Amino acid sequence: MALIEIKDLTKIYDDNAFPVTALNKVNLVVEKEEFTAIVGPSGSGKTTLLNIIGGLDKQTSGIIKINNTDISKLKTDKMIDFRLHNIGFVFQAYNLIPVFTAKENVEFIMLLQGISKEEREKKAVELLQAVDLGDRIDNRPTELSGGQQQRVAVARALASQPSFVLADEPTANLDSVTANNLLDLMEKLNKEHKMTFVFSTHDARVIERAHRVVTLRDGRIEKDEIRQNSKVNAT
Repeated sequence: MALIEIKDLTKIYDDNAFPVTALNKVNLVVEKEEFTAIVGPSGSGKTTLLNIIGGLDKQTSGIIKINNTDISKLKTDKMIDFRLHNIGFVFQAYNLIPVFTAKENVEFIMLLQGISKEEREKKAVELLQAVDLGDRIDNRPTELSGGQQQRVAVARALASQPSFVLADEPTANLDSVTANNLLDLMEKLNKEHKMTFVFSTHDARVIERAHRVVTLRDGRIEKDEIRQNSKVNAT
């Protein structure tokens, strides 16, 4: 079943003397339970594509539907609410709140959703235990390693019970052992909990694990490769 539907998506940055076409009539469908990597050289448009899917940026033209909702038509306040309840984010820079503990960072998204204190505390602990940080729930980001911070970010991304998780270069700052452990965790969430992941990456470690690899070049899809045992079809 289609989770993300993109049709003729174009993004032009024209706020200077030399307009830049970051995306040029991109068409893409992502189905539920995919583990997909968006790859390409620097400037190919992969981060722009993720930002537009996540409602963090607006397209110049084209249509993007998530769970059959055309997010291009949502006003800012509606987009914020939609994003809060439907999309989880994992960023390269972790983006944790420094003065919050690991548990408080995971709780924060649920606080914004209006979930009761008792329920969000319980769920935050469960999520941190699920990412093997049950013994670090009261530690602040500065007291955690890079890999541990990224695991907190994954737990936070799952806290809102999103339809899917967008991960922008999630392994870029991690050593090989930590990166592989993180990818093991994400694969487990994908297989056992049916969580859909869409990555923007240039990391061979992520690409090797992906079930589908979409290659962008100069703002266009150059290749769409479906790996063995995937549930979707190549284009």
